[in-house]
Formats: sequence, C-alpha cells, structure tokens
Amino acid sequence: MYPILTLKPGKEGALGFRHPWVFSGALQGIPREIGQGAIVRVEDQHGKIIGTGTYSAHSMIAVRIFDFADCILDQEWFAARLRRAEERRRWFDLGVGESDAGYRVVFGESDGIPGLVVDRYADVLVLQIATAGMESLKELVVRALIGFYAPRAIIERSDLPVRREEGLSEAAGVLYGEDVDRVEFREGELRFIADVKLGQKTGFFLDQRELRRRSMRYAADREVLNLFSYTGSFAAAALKAGARSVHNIDGSQSALDQITAQLELNQLTTSSVTAECADVFNWLSMHDDPCYDMIIVDPPALIKTHRDAESGSKAYHFLNRAALRLMRTDGIFVTSSCSAHYSEDDFAVMLRRASVQAGVTLEILETIRQSADHPISIYFPESLYLKSFICQVRR
Repeated sequence: MYPILTLKPGKEGALGFRHPWVFSGALQGIPREIGQGAIVRVEDQHGKIIGTGTYSAHSMIAVRIFDFADCILDQEWFAARLRRAEERRRWFDLGVGESDAGYRVVFGESDGIPGLVVDRYADVLVLQIATAGMESLKELVVRALIGFYAPRAIIERSDLPVRREEGLSEAAGVLYGEDVDRVEFREGELRFIADVKLGQKTGFFLDQRELRRRSMRYAADREVLNLFSYTGSFAAAALKAGARSVHNIDGSQSALDQITAQLELNQLTTSSVTAECADVFNWLSMHDDPCYDMIIVDPPALIKTHRDAESGSKAYHFLNRAALRLMRTDGIFVTSSCSAHYSEDDFAVMLRRASVQAGVTLEILETIRQSADHPISIYFPESLYLKSFICQVRR
C-alpha cells in the first residue's frame, strides 16, 4: 500500500469539499522515505483515509489528489477515468465516434487526473505532463490511451517551464506510433491544422472553440482586425461567416505563414486576408484611426502568477483601450483573457475603464468561457481561466 501523510488538526476543510490540492502547511510531517512524485494516501487526525494522490517536495502544493478514496492508481484506474471524461464530452457532440475531431481529452484536475493534459487531433494524441507525480505515472497513462483510443501517434509536448518547479526537465517527442508534425482535424464546420511538434501549447488553441463559433454570427460584411492571430483560426471563422476582409497581426512569422494553409483547407479565398508580423503592443501604439468593424483581441496569459497582477492588469488595459480606439460605431469587439489569476469581474472593470478612456460605450452581447472540453469543476475554481466578452461598440 502507499505511504500515508497526515493532516494537521483542522486542515480537513478543503479536502472535505473535494478540492484536490493539499498545501504543505496542512501536513503534520513528511517521512523521509517519501520521495518526489511518490503516490501517497492522505488521512485525517483519526486515521481515516481522505484521498489518494501524488506528492511534491518542491511545490507549495504538496499533494494533488487523484481520488477521494483509498485506491490503486493502475492502468485500469486510468482507463476508467478516460471513459468518464469521454462520456462527458459526448454531451457536446465530441467523442470517439468523431474520428476527425479535435478536442481536449483530459483537462487535469477537472477530469480527476492532476498534472495531465491530453488533446486529440483526429487520430493523433498530444499530452503534456506538468508534475513529478504524473511523470512517474506516464507509462500507465500512455498504455491506457492506446487501449482506449488506438491512436496513430501519441506526441509528448511537456515543454513547460512549470516543470522546473517540480525538478523536471522539459520533454518533447514521440511516445507511441508515427512521427507526425502537422495534423488536420475538424471543428464544427471548419477544418484546421495543428502543429503538434512546434506549435504553441499542444499545437492549437482548442479552448476557444466556443468563442470562434459564437463570433461567426457577427462577422458578415465586416472588416476584421485579428490581434494575436496565431495561425488564423479566427480569420477562417470570420471569412466562413462572410467577413469582407481580415488583417492578422502576430509576433510569430512562422505562425502567420500557416494562415494560407488554414484558409485553403476551408476553401476560403485568401485575397481578402493580410498578415503582418509585429509586436501587437507596439502596433497599437502607432495606430488610432477607427477603421475596423470587428476586432478580436486574444492575447496570451498576461498574468501567470499573482506577482504579475499589477503589470498584467496594465497590459490588458492598454490592449483593450488601444484596440477600442480603432473601432467604428456599431462595430463588434471580441476580447479574451486566459489568465487564471485575472477574474471575470476584474476583466469587466478593466473594460469599463478602457471604454470610457477610449470614448466609446460597450454593450455586452455575450459572455463566453472556455469550451466545454475544458470543463470547469465546481470543486476546483482554479479550473476557470478563460473568459471572453463579445460587445457592440457605440461612439
């Protein structure tokens, strides 16, 4: 059986309500024989086992709970968790029957597998491992994924800076099957290409599925500015919905170079699409004419830790205020934040200030969160990280 860690008196509260993190200060003491990444059981003062998880000696989060029971984390356990995650996604027309679909298969704590992300692009799986505990269980996970999905390939993209905090080096490569670079997949009525070897995250931003879908209803006959465009998924969605033109701006030329392929895959004309490699902040500093009917602002996380809160908040304010100056009246403003440490309320307050300073009025049409394959857990508030507003702009 797994070694036991004991909670200090009065520290059972969060675990009792199924929050999956146990902080180091809540534990009575750590036996020397329990190593980094070990599977452990957590008990209360009365010897009752509260959960089973993995231990980290290098993080304030000392234990990540996988199961609120005394259990064995074996291949069968992981297979059961995969089945449960897959059943949830079938409610949203995703699942094993969709052979060419792209969606998130496992979303860490929200799916009861802390430290693990798995994305599916048609018949290729891409996984990321963030913790030492999950690293020690990687072989079991890979076997469970092969048994459940029978993929053509499993690619690892654990090139995450957070791994250093766990004493792990970054890792990337083929774990199973073919050596693939780019994979075509379907998202609703659109088709995209995921760069699973060199692209950002696991190769694509699947979490914006819902925002892409919902923004399409507003794009017809509009001139669109797509900031932080990456490989042009929002451009494809806008053109599919009848946009007159899309100007894409991103700091990565290699990402911009892939826009044409994304458009051609969807049989969309490229003549009304332009791309510009530039730092978005600098670009906005040099433009202030209201010449766009629709602007999409989808930056990377600008607040990655609590230490970034002040500088990140200022960055969000600058981006949105500057972009709003470029909006024509009755235009559509689509703006997002993927910073978990920046709440939806904080985001709304910033938009209020930015709009007043830009001399416009915002009318919220829709509030959208991360797509359903990135589930938000009622027991794990930290799972809510992506929030977006679609607004109409009045001058």
